[in-house]
Amino acid sequence: MSNYKHFASKAIRTQSKQSGFREHSTPLYLTSSFTFESAEQARAMFADELEGNIYTRFSNPNNNEFIEKLCLLEKAQAGVATASGMSAMFSSMAGLLKKGDHVLASRSIFGSTHQLFTQVFPKWGIEHTYVDIDKPETWESQINSRTRMIFAETPSNPGLDIIDLSWLGKLAARHDLILNIDNCFATPYLQQPTDFGVHLVTHSATKFIDGQGRTIGGAIVGDEELIKEIRFFTRHTGPALSPFNGWMLSKSLETLPVRMEKHCDNAHKIAEYLEDHEELESVKYPFLKSHPQQELAKKQMRYGGALVTFVVSGGYQRAVKFLDHLSMLSLTANLGDTRTTVTHPASTTHSKLTEEERLRVGIQPGLIRISVGLENVNDILEDIVGALLASREKKIA
Repeated sequence: MSNYKHFASKAIRTQSKQSGFREHSTPLYLTSSFTFESAEQARAMFADELEGNIYTRFSNPNNNEFIEKLCLLEKAQAGVATASGMSAMFSSMAGLLKKGDHVLASRSIFGSTHQLFTQVFPKWGIEHTYVDIDKPETWESQINSRTRMIFAETPSNPGLDIIDLSWLGKLAARHDLILNIDNCFATPYLQQPTDFGVHLVTHSATKFIDGQGRTIGGAIVGDEELIKEIRFFTRHTGPALSPFNGWMLSKSLETLPVRMEKHCDNAHKIAEYLEDHEELESVKYPFLKSHPQQELAKKQMRYGGALVTFVVSGGYQRAVKFLDHLSMLSLTANLGDTRTTVTHPASTTHSKLTEEERLRVGIQPGLIRISVGLENVNDILEDIVGALLASREKKIA
């Protein structure tokens, strides 16, 4: 493990051991398996008596470097790399839960995570109870004798609601529960959930960790004993990260601090500019004074993040017109790219929720989610404002 004190140095200087070729940048290890020096070494590695690479489904130097680096940045003891963000979410729960277990989960979560709780886990006898992120006083009463885990996102997708991680860590400790936090929106540069007693931190590395919309990947980091169980699950179910993607994600972490600072600076400026725009019903950004949890966000996050949401006047039809009038911004379901991306959650990422479920977590028909990129902030604003004006209903003279 690295001894560097500062985040950026850890992100840049944590690398696999240099080979005999004296390379400066970590090479790609595109191999399905690894050879043994002797039959005894092979036996010892399979018996977990010796550490080492056996098969890329289990581990690979590129994936090992990525996870070692992410563990340092998240202040975690151990971790597992996976093929996608959703395989990380799934494995972080399926690797630990059994029939009859119960999960207390924030209602404000990503659409596919909602599908895990409502469609996949019930087949295996794993139950859940949803609680409202803005009503923490109701959470403890929903814990029962079968509850084993608490799961939440903060900031939430797409509502940008914040949960008090310190309070949540104490709640989990009081009831001896595993606390699992999706840190995708914040990244370890903005917040480190392990500081607050969180046991597992999950990531869609596809988003800000990659940062350029090039690849997909996931990660689970946290308590060593829990990761040991999850690693057993992933080793035998096979959601392995490609070594090429592991290499790419490790290299991407080197620029995470400078990218996130620019993302956040752009996003904050855009949120402030749009907050009083006459064509918008509301604007939400964690560091805006108007955000109901601004003080909490500033307490546990370095900056306000790269996501801005707003509700256009005129509902769904106006939202569609707005999206169709954008010229520079990319209309896509992904986020965390260098390019600013725009999504209509109600008809895409959260379309599998019922209308009642969407409204309950603040996803109105006119809600737009902006993942603010690294372009010049004036160009981003010009496109947003231009689309707002072009999508206005024309008044008859």
